[in-house]
Amino acid sequence: MSGFDANRIYSVAVHDAPDPVAPDSPSETEKLLLEFLLQYRVGSEFIYRDKIRGNLLLKEHYLEVDLEHITNFNEDLAEAISQRPAEVLPLFESAATKTARMILFPLAAGSETGQEHAAQSIPNVQVLIKSAHNLQNFRNLNANTVNHLVRIPGIVIAASVLSSRATKLHLQCRACRSVKIITPPGGLGGLGAGGDRGLPRICDAPAVEGQTKDCPMDPYLVIHSKSSFTDQQTLKLQEAPDMVPVGELPRHILMSADRYLTGQVVPGSRVVATGIYSTYQSAKTKATNGAAALRTPYLRLVHLEVTSPTAGRGGMNPFGLQFTPEEEEEFGEMARSDRFYERFSRSVAPSIFGSLDIKKAITCLLFGGSKKILPDGMRLRGDINVLLLGDPGTAKSQLLKFVEKVAPIAVYTSGKGSSAAGLTASVQRDTVSREFYLEGGAMVLADTGVVCIDEFDKMRDEDRVAIHEAMEQQTISIAKAGITTVLNSRTSVLAAANPVWGRYDEGRSPGENIDFQTTILSRFDMIFIVKDEHNEQRDRMIAKHVMNIHMNRPNPNGEEHGEESGEIDIDKMKRYIAYCKAKCAPRLSSEAQEMLSSHFVSLRKQVQQLERDNDERSSIPITVRQLEAIIRISESLAKLTLSPVVKNHHVEEAIRLFKFSTMDAVSAGSADGLSRGELNDEMNKIEKELRRRLPIGWSTSYQSLVKEFVTQQGYSSHALERTLFILEKREIIRFSGQKKVVHRVGV
Repeated sequence: MSGFDANRIYSVAVHDAPDPVAPDSPSETEKLLLEFLLQYRVGSEFIYRDKIRGNLLLKEHYLEVDLEHITNFNEDLAEAISQRPAEVLPLFESAATKTARMILFPLAAGSETGQEHAAQSIPNVQVLIKSAHNLQNFRNLNANTVNHLVRIPGIVIAASVLSSRATKLHLQCRACRSVKIITPPGGLGGLGAGGDRGLPRICDAPAVEGQTKDCPMDPYLVIHSKSSFTDQQTLKLQEAPDMVPVGELPRHILMSADRYLTGQVVPGSRVVATGIYSTYQSAKTKATNGAAALRTPYLRLVHLEVTSPTAGRGGMNPFGLQFTPEEEEEFGEMARSDRFYERFSRSVAPSIFGSLDIKKAITCLLFGGSKKILPDGMRLRGDINVLLLGDPGTAKSQLLKFVEKVAPIAVYTSGKGSSAAGLTASVQRDTVSREFYLEGGAMVLADTGVVCIDEFDKMRDEDRVAIHEAMEQQTISIAKAGITTVLNSRTSVLAAANPVWGRYDEGRSPGENIDFQTTILSRFDMIFIVKDEHNEQRDRMIAKHVMNIHMNRPNPNGEEHGEESGEIDIDKMKRYIAYCKAKCAPRLSSEAQEMLSSHFVSLRKQVQQLERDNDERSSIPITVRQLEAIIRISESLAKLTLSPVVKNHHVEEAIRLFKFSTMDAVSAGSADGLSRGELNDEMNKIEKELRRRLPIGWSTSYQSLVKEFVTQQGYSSHALERTLFILEKREIIRFSGQKKVVHRVGV
């Protein structure tokens, strides 16, 4: 019993099959890992043997291992991997390499030459550990998680150029020519930035007999041709915008990837990274003579899951959401349910009263149409862009905030605080390698999602131009600092703006109210002019609605006005949108095509007529883009109900929405059946008459003016009202006695 420790029970194996051994020493661990790779099977399949063989035949020396399988095989082993990955992983790789050699050269074990041949043909096999254990947040990484296996989601914002890192250095002493081989440590620490740092300072070869040994300090030279290298890449991971607490900056972490993990991702892709949370001494702390114990954390990658929007399964989902069959069934029932479109659009920002058509437009924006790639490689976008233009206090920003919450991927920015570089991409310089690299801006981060831009009118013109290309071609081309490249930005844009004078001025044409260039306006599929109308009944309803919200009461009078409060909760909406985007891409039916083309022609006619009447070009253009917009809107309405074909009623609703939004905006400002041109003529005539009739200092009653101009001369009362209103603004007349008496005061 002398060899056994006290108080431990040991069992001796009677049969050949040993019990699971706890991995105590490295050799034990390696033995266990080798056994796992050779013996582990699901059903009658030896998974890892087959995987290794398959990868070797493809000349790929890596193996992806699922941590769950190791847990099933031996829990202590899995525990060791997640608690001490830095120790166990090298053992795992050597076990995998041994397994690979055994599989490819089963007879080599006997002979020396056979072993050498096997070693040459199969270099080290890289083990990638895929784990399903809980995702951690950036903010939970702290000193306690150092050297443990962690798994964090995020967005890759920068990827360095591939560099070569030495795995085996062949050193030679310059004085006595003796050779020494060292293996530098992995990760970002490596040999540091100084190149020669980390090499042995003194030559430790034994002296040859009869000679005294006087090698100098730092004698070693690296012989590069005999050293071996692997690829290494540094990635920068940022936490996803939706996980950042309010008022904090998003955190970053550096990740070092080597061998098969390099070159997997481009900036802007969403990933879930599994790696060893380790530390290195950064050049900064060295330069400032920082304390030796202060070290910067980074992540040594052991596995990367790319959940990019282009991936097939789970389509557009930021984190590759998987849908259970029950959920899919529920979604199908939702789509088939009665008046689902109405219900869904009511659930958009339920706490905002009214403006149902805007909510319907936002519903269309969330689902988007179908994007098409033509045979000649031309792309037609499927994303819908909406502009809300209106008076202050019409809940525009609230709608934008809601969309940011409900869209699977969304970025919210405000116009004044965003520059062209912040929206598209900026070129940064890497501190260590002094190389330039790109960091994606809001439009790149929100790829396949929605960008909400508030205060769109406060943006500088040159910044607004930056998003022209992103809105129509869905790419961002960059040529800065010697980098020329094209980034994807397949985003929908939801913008909110105020008219030029802060409020919408009825007397002026839409062109004067909207201070945007035609180029940007034609890229919006729907433009809503939201006016704050004075209407007593509506004001009462709104006041009641606001009071109820502030007193946390449900909406009691909602039913009569068809205003049910939100029926579908945000989470379900989010998943439903992701599901529809992944599963459905509707196409037009032939009747719908007929209907759309004839309608477009009539719209163009209408605009031409308006332009002729008002004697000015319409500031909101109706171009072929607008025809495409109606097609996209009808596709998104079909997608909402998971219908594969766009039917007539979809097109009718799309045309109604378009007429309500953009066409309304085109013809805004005409009243009483008069076009704006005629109205302006009348107003000019009335003004002349008034100036002639009322000398400065005189006054007259309002009634007599109405009698004279409207009843006798046949001008419209609307024109008279507007003229008096404008003259009062210019301080030429003023009213007294509750607007009954008109005084002429100024010139």
